[in-house]
Amino acid sequence: ASCCGVRRMVVCGHAKIDRKIARDGADEITIEVRRTLPPVLKQFREEGYRLVGLEQTTNSQCLYDYRYESRSVLVIGHERQGLTEDVLQLLDDVIEIPVYGLPHAHNAATAAAIALYEYCRQHRDS
Repeated sequence: ASCCGVRRMVVCGHAKIDRKIARDGADEITIEVRRTLPPVLKQFREEGYRLVGLEQTTNSQCLYDYRYESRSVLVIGHERQGLTEDVLQLLDDVIEIPVYGLPHAHNAATAAAIALYEYCRQHRDS
């Protein structure tokens, strides 16, 4: 995440973060652990960020057609359950990565990397 310019990561629930597994750049990211996501999203919105969820829904936009605003927060759900309905209601946009085979989705880490790289590609000069 650091190589994509991520400065802050918020993980919610009972997440356990082991900083020893992170490679170069882990010291560049502020990692916060919070109990629930909705209050965090409301705070980001108040700070002027666009909230972009990564999830397959009937209204999702294709990642490659989507244009990230420079001040965007990428919201990634649980590995198995994805984003909950209450979280989806708080988002400004929902994007998805096209999948051309089985399984029908990437795992959360891979999907996050693809979506972050696309953000970087769009904002490489900023």
